[in-house]
Amino acid sequence: MIKGVSLFSGAGIGEFYLKKAGIDIKVANELLPKRAQLYSFFYPKCQMICGDITNKEVFDRVNKAIKKNNCKFLIATPPCQGMSTLGKKKYISDKRNYLFNYVIDIIKDNDFNYVFFENVPKFVKIKFPYNNDNLIIPDILKQEFGHYYNIEVSILNAMDYGVPQSRPRSFIKMYKKGLTWKNPYPQKKITLRECIGDLPSLESGQDSGIKWHYAKHHNDREILAAKHTLEGQSAIYNDIFYPKKANGERIKGFHNTYKRMKWDEPAPARAMNNGNMGGTNNIHPGRLLNDGTVSDARVLTLRELFIVSSLPADLDLPDWCTDNLIRTVIGEAIPPLFSYNFIKGIGGNND
Repeated sequence: MIKGVSLFSGAGIGEFYLKKAGIDIKVANELLPKRAQLYSFFYPKCQMICGDITNKEVFDRVNKAIKKNNCKFLIATPPCQGMSTLGKKKYISDKRNYLFNYVIDIIKDNDFNYVFFENVPKFVKIKFPYNNDNLIIPDILKQEFGHYYNIEVSILNAMDYGVPQSRPRSFIKMYKKGLTWKNPYPQKKITLRECIGDLPSLESGQDSGIKWHYAKHHNDREILAAKHTLEGQSAIYNDIFYPKKANGERIKGFHNTYKRMKWDEPAPARAMNNGNMGGTNNIHPGRLLNDGTVSDARVLTLRELFIVSSLPADLDLPDWCTDNLIRTVIGEAIPPLFSYNFIKGIGGNND
């Protein structure tokens, strides 16, 4: 088992299966207290250091814990704050605006065998001010560590690696020269019909009695619009039963807002607002009823959300964890089976 550290941990959603991949996260750092608290619920034996890594005291605590635990694996998802201000003197001079540098400092001061970055695809394409130049992150890493590590970049989609959800992510893996880290093998896509099609149909506010399979309450105007929207279509384009404000005014939206998913495709990417019917591709596919309306005028239940995010369907949560919090941290995170399939290739294993 390789001991590891997690930076910008969130609630640790993406780390659910790392022990199965041979990684034991001993140290974690997260800025927001509720996410850190939920992380500690999921991983009670991990030392969670809650605080801002740009604060020297917090940084030093994290770095000391890494050394104490002899961590040889690092996973990091640094937020890309302030990139739109690239080139402005204030941005260049303020190190807090590009947290990626703190990860570089951690790598420089430790002796990791394996380093794993994951983020949105643009993470590996945007240029950062670095050493009086503007460089993409892979080039910064190669400049700093290319003599010591193999550095490889990938942009892959979760739906090709065992997750019933379309979610493209960028990956950077660094591993010491002389070590091995295989890439994952593509797998057959899993559709919504295959993964949640056997669950009972539910309308707004209904509870099936199955753990986590209860429907959120939605307002009557959204429900009416969704009931008249077929699978794969958006209520925005309905001629009569379109989404309305409380005053009856038509709600404006994009082609994928108030849109139903498709049964025979993986779920669209689950964003942080996956509990909002008016969000992007958030409405259950539904089934055409005899009266011409469509069932399941609602967002996915938590159980359905867990399944399409490759989490255990009967996941345990603390009593204080709200529906909104768990939906948000899942929307922020990489599906854990995706990261597992990528990380299990460490040491050449990828069976």
